[in-house]
Amino acid sequence: MIEKRPFAQLGQFDNDWLNARYHFSFSNYYDPARVHWGALRVWNDDTIKAQSGFSPHSHADMEIITYVRKGAITHEDSMGNRGRTEAGDVQVMSAGAGVTHAEFNLEDEATQLYQIWILPKERGGKPFWGAAKFPKGERAGSFVTLASGFAEDQAQGALPIRQDARLAAATVKAGDTIRYPLAAGRNAYLAVADGAAEVNGVALDARDGAAIREESEIVVTARKDTEIVLVDAP
Repeated sequence: MIEKRPFAQLGQFDNDWLNARYHFSFSNYYDPARVHWGALRVWNDDTIKAQSGFSPHSHADMEIITYVRKGAITHEDSMGNRGRTEAGDVQVMSAGAGVTHAEFNLEDEATQLYQIWILPKERGGKPFWGAAKFPKGERAGSFVTLASGFAEDQAQGALPIRQDARLAAATVKAGDTIRYPLAAGRNAYLAVADGAAEVNGVALDARDGAAIREESEIVVTARKDTEIVLVDAP
């Protein structure tokens, strides 16, 4: 089963510094049919204007993944961490029992990113933040796991999260096909960060999403040079 979620039909929020589109219910946007997808709770497509961003605020009991598509985001938190994550790279904040953080675009251009929240397996615990570079060339033509709750993925360099879930990404040349096996009972959500593709025969354009379950395999054929981001969650 594949449910296409066109970019034009997503929830939205706009102010003088943030242009946000919501794949799931968030803030003042509520759709009872789009509250979560398994353990996946939030998938926001944010464009943050230059020299602006999210002032300090707090979270608890959430795995928060930021996938930067254009520009960069600078992170600061109450644990003393500070870091800058550039396009194509990923940061993970496991909020645990509670953490305060800020996310600012200190660049001279707009930053585009996906903000993805996954419910943890257990509440509480010590918060954690980490970031890693994942050059797009290293994931050309195949899915590469960027964040995961599985030890075998972490041993290969994936950032840790507190859920039996994975975030993977791929860049695919026009006309090429890649595949991702989906185990029984799993919930996948896929977004086309750039380009256009067919996913199990369903046409997706740039910034569209697709909620997927009860498929043994996800088959992505690029209609243009395409960048794909995927969450595989219980």
